[in-house]
Amino acid sequence: MSGTAGSSSSSGALAGLSPPSPSAVEGRQPRRPGPGWPLSVIFLGFPLWWVTGFSAFIFLIMSVPMVLELWRRGTVRVPRGFAMWLLFLVWMLLGALMLFVDAPYGVPGAEPNRILVFAYRAAWYFSITVVLLYVGNLTEEELPTERVVRLLSFMFVVTVGGGLLGVLLPHLEFPSLLELVLPKSLSRNDLVASLIHPKAATSTTFLGYEESRPIAPFAYANSWGANLALFLPFFLLAHSRGGRWRRLLLPAVLLLCLWPVIYSLNRGLWGVLGLGAAYMTFRFARKGNKWALRLAVGGAVALLLVFAGSPLKALFEQRLDTPHSNERRGQLYEVTVVSTLIGSPVVGFGSTRDLQGSFASVGGGERPGCKGCGVPPLGTQGSLWFLIFSHGTVGAGLFLGFMVRRFAAHWRDPDRVAIAGCCVLLSFAVFLLIYDLLDVPLYTVMIALALMWRRERMEVAGG
Repeated sequence: MSGTAGSSSSSGALAGLSPPSPSAVEGRQPRRPGPGWPLSVIFLGFPLWWVTGFSAFIFLIMSVPMVLELWRRGTVRVPRGFAMWLLFLVWMLLGALMLFVDAPYGVPGAEPNRILVFAYRAAWYFSITVVLLYVGNLTEEELPTERVVRLLSFMFVVTVGGGLLGVLLPHLEFPSLLELVLPKSLSRNDLVASLIHPKAATSTTFLGYEESRPIAPFAYANSWGANLALFLPFFLLAHSRGGRWRRLLLPAVLLLCLWPVIYSLNRGLWGVLGLGAAYMTFRFARKGNKWALRLAVGGAVALLLVFAGSPLKALFEQRLDTPHSNERRGQLYEVTVVSTLIGSPVVGFGSTRDLQGSFASVGGGERPGCKGCGVPPLGTQGSLWFLIFSHGTVGAGLFLGFMVRRFAAHWRDPDRVAIAGCCVLLSFAVFLLIYDLLDVPLYTVMIALALMWRRERMEVAGG
């Protein structure tokens, strides 16, 4: 079996002046890391990767040892419905042929950096495919499910900590190590700068005045919200069992989480957290797990008391009273779909396009005194619209078909990991409409799918 350092039974004995036996030499060789170590490098080291500017790239880098491990195994299993995912990847690559084709309603002309953006996104698609197969092909003995759950639980704590940092030190930012060594022409690129320049928060004027939204340790406020919601089910799994300190840590972290969640001004996150809590409570309660009901009721009461007795209540109400982006989002979605259907309904355009003009001004574009005049590019503000615009109706159908196929395979499974995994998929489905998810959120979804698929396969083999 791969991942084993060598024979542990070698005696290592020497006979006089004779050369050491092969087993003795082998016994002195450094022990290779066990299976699953790339995940530990990614998640346990994530705060370091954020500070050094590698947080967006460590997932891609660790795909290399994962691929090598799969290669050594020879036979690689795939989940049912994987053919749809492979076809989606092929369709995604076909989009490269459309990168310099003008899209209806988009700004005409070719931008050379589209190739860089396309390659970056393609690398992410490759990476999330690799982690699905990597986790799914490792056995429970090689990579225990509990270990993966705890790694994702740790990421929830890191995300909460980053959110608190954004609330307490909203103006904190600094150049990363990667930013210092890269050429200025590259590090000042808008996309690259957002990925390698650590910031605790970003500012917005949603409420009619400047307010900070936490983003650390990610690049965008919506990424912070999506990651928090997708890591949460694994945090609940990891801390609903075990020693007393784990049970004490759970409510403490959830209460601390309330501050950055409200200060994120993220209505989509609020809705998904409510949906996820209701789903997991219902599923675990049906199993007869009393801890789920106690946690839900006790948690709701505690959160309401803290919420009502703090400034968070006023901020929450202000955000609900200022749905500034609803109309603009709806218009952008409509133009995105129409542009795709007119210009390239089958393959899409490979990447996003800047919109001609804006919904607020014929001249278009953000300008002093009218920050809201700027409109996000076609194919943004929701991964569903990105899929449609960049990969066409066929590509979007293949992507969604694979996700639906995997959800259908597990939604009745009473196992606790399957319940958490289906909660992740439901949250992801809602986020598809409003957030761009092609990085860490989709990576987490693929790990959840892999854990559920691996358990399903082992049950069949055992039965």
